[in-house]
Amino acid sequence: MSYKILENGRVQSKGFAMLSKDAKFTPFDFTRHALGQKDILIKILYAGICHSDIHTARSEWGEATYPCVPGHEIAGEVVAVGEKVSQFKVGDYAGVGCMVNSCGECEACKQSQEQFCQRGQTIFTYNSKDIFHGGENTYGGYSNNIVVSENFAIKVPQNAPLEKVAPLLCAGITTYSPLKFSKVKEGFKVGVAGFGGLGVMAVKYALKMGASVSVFARNEKKKEEALKMGVTGFYTSTNMADIAERFDLILSTIPTFYDVSAYLDLLKFGGEFAIVGLPPHDTMPSLSVKDLVYKAGKKVYGSLIGGIKETQEMMDFSLKHAIYPETELIKPSQIDEAYEKLTNGTAKFRYVIDMRNLE
Repeated sequence: MSYKILENGRVQSKGFAMLSKDAKFTPFDFTRHALGQKDILIKILYAGICHSDIHTARSEWGEATYPCVPGHEIAGEVVAVGEKVSQFKVGDYAGVGCMVNSCGECEACKQSQEQFCQRGQTIFTYNSKDIFHGGENTYGGYSNNIVVSENFAIKVPQNAPLEKVAPLLCAGITTYSPLKFSKVKEGFKVGVAGFGGLGVMAVKYALKMGASVSVFARNEKKKEEALKMGVTGFYTSTNMADIAERFDLILSTIPTFYDVSAYLDLLKFGGEFAIVGLPPHDTMPSLSVKDLVYKAGKKVYGSLIGGIKETQEMMDFSLKHAIYPETELIKPSQIDEAYEKLTNGTAKFRYVIDMRNLE
């Protein structure tokens, strides 16, 4: 058996945590809440590393709760189910994304927009106060297992490449959702600002949806890679004033400071600027009311992951069209190294932690 249930019903777990914002990752033993009637227990096989993990673990979005076990790109095998579970059985593959619960009763939740729960009861996968389980802090996927409601788990077929599926649970849905919201289709001109883990996924989805896609990057290091993917234009932040092309949609995945207004100038009349990248508080870009008025006829909106229904839709779409991130498997002992590479811009792939031997 790959898990242990304690006498009080809680599930014994272990993973890797940061104990303060300036710490390194260290092995961490903890317990998860007991398996409820509608819960499933997943043995985590792979956990993707997201830039949000770095921001949170280092308290760049506000003070985190420590110990902090990040990870909301989770793929694994169901090893136990509650007595009223109907959607999963032992042996199934399942994924867990950025949230693990919500009220389920407000209008947002009823429309499967659980991330916008109007009662403020969205429970995120880690560093979140779980009001449904005594207010305990949630711990994420840099660990050997997770207990989650079946209503917040994503179905994954047995033939899926799980190490590539894991990052879809954040990088996939975060970029798929705004492309669907803006109704991207054949003939659209889409610009993707930022060509990291999120940007690569945005390009792949937009191309499959029939759009002509251009990339905005901080330099030309990844130009060849982008052109091989099929983009029609590649621009850097130093030559934006000279760009003649105009876009139906520009999707910003940029995790650092940038000039929002400069991108609005590149939209067609009626074009949309979607924001999914969220920089640290001290480098957060802004947009003035004056810019909104004088650059009118264009729309600016933010997008936060996607609801569970749409996440399942994204998963099915990705598997059908073999759309996956470029991944590199690492050991848990390499998490700190991966964080540094993601921070300094030298990371080439989406890092995925191999949890298979973490018992």
